[in-house]
Amino acid sequence: MRVVELSDHPAEMLDQVTRQRQAAIQRALSGYEDALIQYRAQVQTMRVRRDRAWARHSWWQWLRLAFGVLATKRRVPRRPAQVTVATDTEEKLRAGIEGEHRVAAELGRALNDEWTLLHGYVNRRGEIDYLLLGPSGLFAIEVKTVNATVHIDGDRWRADKYDRYGNLVEQRLIEDRKGRSPSRQLTEPAAELESFLSRRGQRVQVQRVVLLLHERSKLGVVRNPTVQAGTSVDYLLSLARASADRLDERQRAEIDRLILRDHAFHTTGRASGPGASRTTGGATSRATGGAAGTRGRRGTRPRK
Repeated sequence: MRVVELSDHPAEMLDQVTRQRQAAIQRALSGYEDALIQYRAQVQTMRVRRDRAWARHSWWQWLRLAFGVLATKRRVPRRPAQVTVATDTEEKLRAGIEGEHRVAAELGRALNDEWTLLHGYVNRRGEIDYLLLGPSGLFAIEVKTVNATVHIDGDRWRADKYDRYGNLVEQRLIEDRKGRSPSRQLTEPAAELESFLSRRGQRVQVQRVVLLLHERSKLGVVRNPTVQAGTSVDYLLSLARASADRLDERQRAEIDRLILRDHAFHTTGRASGPGASRTTGGATSRATGGAAGTRGRRGTRPRK
């Protein structure tokens, strides 16, 4: 199976969050060091004033200043705890990245070189974790690592989390920062891609699949689903085998070309910083068998 790396937004987010945590730690340490310098200066000042009072035989003032030195010494700044463990956000991002890697690894073992897996496709409606293109069609895949039982009612997704005794301990909606459920997160960019391909003469259905890949993910009650949902990569493979769509080699090559072109159109000029070359019109392509990858060239914003 051929793998094309278009972008890696979760890894970039993880790097950003980790850098922010490390910067916060550094700011706290710098603040502590400044406070420590001020503390030592205050103690020294009190000592000098105390010793001068002693030299002048001002016993009452000396006594007052002696107690002042003791009080000042007790106000030593507390060294901030250096948090070396990852935050909840970092752990969630890592879990998501591991889930995506698992998808690529398992698909790579199961599919031959007629299949292409595109990672991190972006258009104006959002991002799709993976696009799987092969002889039996085009699949848009959203990967979620939800440690809960997931209930689906149309585009409303709810997570019920239970403790080891079977008691419900948490109930929440599954939504992104825009308030979209996983099905809407996937459907909006997938529908946009389907429309784009149709306008370019490729009338192919983009099949939508959400994979819940946490080891304790379960599907609960499912009503009126707008996407297909499963808890394993095998579920996706079964959909690919059962699909009635048929794409020949020429069609697949043209759809692949159009996807790369559309992704480049929507990402050129938006990326900055580390990894920008992966999201500004270039794509890294590799075969899961270990062939050397090739990186696309940067260029001007392509026309759609």
